[in-house]
Amino acid sequence: MVSPLQTTDYLPAPGEARQAGKLQTIPFVFFGTPPLVIPILDELKNNGFMPSLVVTAPDRPAGRGLKLVSPPAKIWAEKNKIPVLQPEKIDNEFISKLKTKNLELFIVVAYGKIFPQEIIDLPKFGTFNIHYSLLPKYRGATPVESAILNGEKETGVSIQKMAFELDSGPVVSEEKTPIGENETAPELRERLNDIGKKLLVETIPKIISGTAKETKQEDTQATFTKKIKKEDGLIDPKGNAEENFRKYRAYFGWPGVYFFAERKGKKVRVIIKNAELKNGAFKINRVLPEGKKEIDYKNFLYAG
Repeated sequence: MVSPLQTTDYLPAPGEARQAGKLQTIPFVFFGTPPLVIPILDELKNNGFMPSLVVTAPDRPAGRGLKLVSPPAKIWAEKNKIPVLQPEKIDNEFISKLKTKNLELFIVVAYGKIFPQEIIDLPKFGTFNIHYSLLPKYRGATPVESAILNGEKETGVSIQKMAFELDSGPVVSEEKTPIGENETAPELRERLNDIGKKLLVETIPKIISGTAKETKQEDTQATFTKKIKKEDGLIDPKGNAEENFRKYRAYFGWPGVYFFAERKGKKVRVIIKNAELKNGAFKINRVLPEGKKEIDYKNFLYAG
């Protein structure tokens, strides 16, 4: 059997790409953690790009019993018999382990750690990241939510060659898509993920063959996102209707949008579960009052 860390001419096998009419093995690392990376890993596998190594977050305690739970990327890797590394931090020990593997390409999707320049420069073909915006717009951790909050009509996916400064590397491919008027962040993220996985598979052979065109980002045009906090979901139901609806869509699922209402002399937190923009007004349909079950908003008002 040929090692996946060797380059040779032979029949197609996992971890291969076409280059100038022949096959070349691609020993690469996939860095990623949450559920959204699974469709990407599946797409890579289905197109013959099987990672030689998956790097993901450590197992964490979860649930009432605080049992250790493996991240989705680790579960996928073990199912596909791929070696896994789970460093608590990016340190010299971890970097030394990577150096022994003779790996030629790094793919990073939602890994959640900052890479030192030494890791970025390690693989022969470079380190690449899928980012869910049209860079240089919306650099940072929350590009999907930020695009909705700002009323963007269009967004997309960028595949960038990573640089040490956050999301500042040259873009090697991108694809645009309109944002639906009622589309929530989870819906948009799923769609962008679908675009991104296909774009990645199309881009890897270009990276390997040296035909991927690197377009430098215009740093003066860069915009940045911020980390979302639970408190960001607070709204005034009587405030600007368009802004409220954008917040509802951007924060759908988590952190959600909410307001406070007076009930029997106490302030009660009320989570908005379903809302719409109707005839220019922010219409609340369903709510979840603190300590209660989800109900129609009109029933909540009548019960006040």
